[in-house]
Formats: sequence, C-alpha cells, structure tokens
Amino acid sequence: MELLDLSSNYFNGSIPQNLGKLSSLKALYLAGNLFKGSLPVPGLCELRRLQVLDISHNRLEGTLPSCLSNLTSLKVLDVHDNLLSGSITPNLIPSQKFLQFIDISNNVFEGSFSFSSMFNLSKLEVIVLGGTKNKLQIDNDNQAGNGIPLFQLKVLQISNCSMKSAPLFLLNQHRLIWVDISHNNLSGAIPSWLLQNNTDLKFLNLRNNSFTGKLDPFPQHPLSSMVHMDASYNHIDGHLPKDLGIVLPNLQYLNLSCNFFKGELPSSVGAMRKLLLLDLSFNNLSGKLPNELVKNCTVLGVLKLNNNNFRGDFFSTHFNLSNLRALELGNNEFTGGLMTKEFYAKMRIFYVSNNKMTGKIPNGIDAKVLLLQNNYFEGQIPCEGFFNAQVVDISHNFLSGQIPSCLISKAFSNVELLNLRDNRLSGNIPAEISFFPSLRVLLLGNNRFNGLIPRQLCQFRDISIMDLSNNFFSGSIPSCLSNVSFGNYFSYSWGNLMFSYWNIRHEDGYSDLYPLVLLYDFTSFWDNVKLEDQYVVNIDFVTKNNLLSFKGNILNYMSGLDLSCNNLTGAIPRSLGKLFSIRALNLSHNHLTGHIPVSLSNLSQIESLDFSYNNLSGRIPSELVDLNFLAVFSVAHNNLSGRIPDKGQFATFGINSYKGNPFLNGLPSEKNRTKPIEIPLSSDETEEKWYDIDRTFFISSFIATYGVFLLTFGALLYINPYWRRRWFRFIENFIYSS
Repeated sequence: MELLDLSSNYFNGSIPQNLGKLSSLKALYLAGNLFKGSLPVPGLCELRRLQVLDISHNRLEGTLPSCLSNLTSLKVLDVHDNLLSGSITPNLIPSQKFLQFIDISNNVFEGSFSFSSMFNLSKLEVIVLGGTKNKLQIDNDNQAGNGIPLFQLKVLQISNCSMKSAPLFLLNQHRLIWVDISHNNLSGAIPSWLLQNNTDLKFLNLRNNSFTGKLDPFPQHPLSSMVHMDASYNHIDGHLPKDLGIVLPNLQYLNLSCNFFKGELPSSVGAMRKLLLLDLSFNNLSGKLPNELVKNCTVLGVLKLNNNNFRGDFFSTHFNLSNLRALELGNNEFTGGLMTKEFYAKMRIFYVSNNKMTGKIPNGIDAKVLLLQNNYFEGQIPCEGFFNAQVVDISHNFLSGQIPSCLISKAFSNVELLNLRDNRLSGNIPAEISFFPSLRVLLLGNNRFNGLIPRQLCQFRDISIMDLSNNFFSGSIPSCLSNVSFGNYFSYSWGNLMFSYWNIRHEDGYSDLYPLVLLYDFTSFWDNVKLEDQYVVNIDFVTKNNLLSFKGNILNYMSGLDLSCNNLTGAIPRSLGKLFSIRALNLSHNHLTGHIPVSLSNLSQIESLDFSYNNLSGRIPSELVDLNFLAVFSVAHNNLSGRIPDKGQFATFGINSYKGNPFLNGLPSEKNRTKPIEIPLSSDETEEKWYDIDRTFFISSFIATYGVFLLTFGALLYINPYWRRRWFRFIENFIYSS
C-alpha cells in the first residue's frame, strides 16, 4: 500500500502504533478526525518512504518527535490545528532535500524558532507558522552570520507569533506569491520592498502590527498580479500614493483601515475597476471623494469610509455603485440625500450615522443593519421598506408624524433592535407593533407619543430593553408587562451579527496557487478567501442615574424598562414583581399613586430602581432589603412615610434617595450613612435643611469666589494709581489709629 486516506471521518482515540508495518506507504492522510494523544513513536518514524504526512485538524498533543528528521523522502508535513506543544528545535525539521511544504500553525508551540534551520532545504516552497497568543518567538536571522537560504518560497505565512521585524531572509526572496506576516509585534518601516522584489506577489497581509512611517517608496511600475493587500491596524501615516490605483490596477481587496493616513483620496483609485472591498475607515482622510471612485469601481461590494473627515455629497450624479452589499460612511461630514429604493436590493449593512445628510428617508430603504442616526433627516417614516432589517436605528433626527401602520404590517418581521429615539414622532403606538416577533430592544424615548401604552407591547416575549421615556403617555402601567422576559432570554448570537458577502475563488485572481493545491491537497490558508463583516450592536440606556452604552454580547446580560417622564397614573402593578431577571426599572417623573408593592422584593437581579417624583404613599417595604444587587434606589419627592430600611444595600444609600418625603423617619446622615438621623413625624418643616448642602462644593465655591475678588481688586489697584494711593493711605491711617 502506497496511499492511505482516512481524512474527514470521525475516527477517535490514538493513532495506531503499528503504522510502521506499512513500509511501502508514501502518502498518509489522517486530517479532519478526532484523534488525540501523542504521535505514535516509533511506528510513524519507520515509514522511510513517506512523502506526504497530513495529520491536521485533530486533537493530537505532546511534542513533535525528533525522529521525523529520519523521513528523508518527505515532501509535505502538515500538522496544523492540533494541540502540539513544546519548542521547535532544528532537529525537528526534516533535513532532507525533498521537503516542499511545512505547516505547523495553530498549535501551542512556544520558545524560539530560527529560519536558518531550513536554509539548506532547496526545494522548500511553502512555510506556514502560527503560534497561540504570541508564544512562539521568531528569531530575525542575521544574514551575514547564517548565510543565504537555498530555497525560493512561494508562500510564507507567519501569524500570531512574536517578531521584532520582518525576517531578513525575505530580502533574498523573489518568487513569493503569498505573504502573511499579520498579528505579530513587527515595528519599523513598512516592508514595501516586498512589492518591489516580488513582481508575482498576489497576496500581502501586514495586518495588526506596529509598522510606522509612510507608504514610501511605493513601486513605480504596475504590479498587475496583486489582488489582495491588507495593512490595517498599524501606525502608517502620510498621504496615500497618488498613483495607488495605477500601480495596483487589478486589486480586489484593499484594507488600510485603522492607521493615520491623511489628505484626500487620490483619483487614481478609480483605476482599480476589479475592486471588491475598499476599507479606509478610522483614518484622518478628508476632502471630497473622487468621482472616479463612485463612477468606475462598479463591482465594488464593500466600501468602508467611516470615521474620517470626508465631506460633500456622497450620492452624486456620478454614483454608479449598484453592487454594494455594505456601505459604511458613519462619522464623517457627508451631506445630501439618500438613494432611491433600487439601490438597497443587495444591501446588508447601510451605515451613514453621524453625518450631515438631509432630506427624507426614501421608500424601499432596506438592509439587515440600517443605521441613519444623528443626521438631519426629516418628514415621516416611509410606508415601504425595512423588509430584511434586523437592526434599525434612525434616532436623533427630525422625523415627525406617526409610525405608519402600513409599514408595520409589511416590514420589520425580522427586526431585533428598533431605535426611533430623539425625533419628533407623535400619535399613538400602532397596535400592529405586535407584528415584530423577534424584537429584543425597543427605544422610543424623547419623542411626542401620547395615548395609552398599548397592551400589544406585552406580546414581546423576548424583549430585554424597552424605553418609552420622555413622551406624553397617559393612563396606567399595563399589568401584562410582567409577561415580557426582560432579560430572561439568552442568545449567543445576539449583539454580534456576522455577514459573509461572498467568496473569492482561486480562479478569481488566485489561479497561480492552484498547482500547489493539487500538489499539497489542501492547506490552512489558500482555501476560499472569505469577505466577512461584523456589526456589534450598540445602544444607550439610562440606568443607575447615568446614560450608559451597552455593546455586543453584554446586551445578553442587560435588561431594563424605562417609563419615566410621562403622564402615567394609577398604582404600580404588583405583577411587575414577576420580572425576575430585570436589572433596571425607572418609573420616575409620573403621577403614580398608591403603595410600593411588596412583590418588588422578588426582583432578584435588579440593580437600579427609581420611583422618584411621583405621588406614592405608605412605607418603603422592608422586604426590599433582600435585593442584594441593588446599587441605585430613589423614591425622592413622593409622600412616603414610616421608617427607612437600613439593612443590606439600603445601608449604602444617601439622603438624596429619600429627600422630598417629609414624613419618612430614619434618614441617613451625609457623613455616616449607616447612622440614621431621627426626624419626628410631627415636624412641619418643609424647607430644605442645612444638610442638603454639599459642604465640599460650598467651601470650594467660597474659596474660588474669594480668590477672584482678590485678583480683581489687585488688578484695579495696579491699573489705577489714584485708587492705589487712596488704598495705601487708608491702610496707613488704620494702622496708626489702632
């Protein structure tokens, strides 16, 4: 037997020791199984005729046996994606002249590794290394001391290791097709000589290092082979090269995000007509976009320009980017209006927040993530669109009118977050809002909604955050809100939405690698290059008396109901005590009456409870001391009476939590919160007490005022000699008279 292929099965246990009996074996494929334990020694090392050893994608542990160097016919060694550990010493690398491919990435190797141990492998074409948490230290070989390597590589991938600078032996490499030295600790100038020395280079990944300086010197001759370039997350500055698009005319993927580039985007970018992804986000670029970009790059699918200083009308008359799946323009100074509905047919992410865009939101607008907040959009919410939306945020605009029932009945079936906060929306909340079966977050605060809180909101069984604050809602609080989960539902995917736009296949620019794929079967890196994107859900919500931002997976742990600043009346429903998982409940600034329900002591996860500025009466239930996570509590400005609880978390609350309730007894002291101040119930004092004054603030203000007075007085005496003489004479007379 010369070939044994058991790959992509569910074999488990250890690899048999008696493999050594297959003395004629030339190719052994055990990849993609569940093998564990250490490698079989000496069985594996007895296969002297073995040319291909692929044991990748298993759970193998231990170290690489040193006897691998005895496999003198080996051409391919692939052990990536295991749990192999230890250091990689020179005697672990097969010393024979036939080795062409080695992939030991995604294990837990540590210690130092030197490329000089491979310099005599003249047929070597592919090296793939990659540590875990930068534990593998790559020594930067001194070329003069270790000689020049005999090999000419086609593929080099060294990611998630620890290096100070790019390996010096790369200066002697001229046939590279694929270079990935991302996620290391590389510093110094960006190695632009890689582009100059390797005219067939197709893939260059320098992501997440500490390269500094400018893209200079930039090659002067066109690099027609280059299709993928990523230098994001570095410290590169200066202007983008004016001939960027001329030098890289066939580029499909360009990511220069998270650097310090400045100036305008060169018009030559329009020459990159095959560009599929362009990411220039998080830089200091400015000016108007060149018409050549939005006119000529017609196959562009992902365009990220957010967090720069671009200005001007983005959707100009030259706009011809009809294939966009993700458009991210947020945090710039773009102006003008939006495109018509045909533009949004393929859209996944449409992000134009924090700009200066105007006009109305067009009919048919749609995207899985639709972010329009903080602009100057006006008019009514359109009656058509939002069919595929999962996240809709059009807060902080000037939208008016009602939420159209015609829209709700057709759209929003997949929406998980709906943020309409801080607009001028009015009227009742339509009963059809119950058609949102997947809703997790509803933010309608700071509008002009009125009428009753619709009972249909109680049908949102999976909702975790609801904000109806700062409106004109009236009537009572629906007792059925106890049916809402408010945090009793967990989803690992909630908070982080992943999008895969398409795959770039080998024939789309990577065809030169295909012979290597045939030779080495498959590898960990040249499989389909996926263009993926992630949107991290981010919302603001008032809790603990602060407007806090909640982002990503933390939304799985946050829940709250905010009905503050309305015209609600009646009693607090006892049924709210069934919201066992809620963390924030704000009913302040309403006209609520009656007692605080004892059932609220069942809110075991509550952290913030605010009933201030109502007309509540009776006592504060002593049972609330069982709320062990309660950090903020306020019943200020009500008509409560009786003794204040002073155990548990209530021992930590200050006087501001209770002020404005003249009949409460046992108010905490400012200096010692655990020692109550006894106030007789017969006291009829209603004025503010001396202990309401913040002493630190009073003393600081007094000193500042006194200082300003002295400085002003001194300046007057310095400027006006007449008053200066009068003042000195007054002081002199005062001294002598005394």
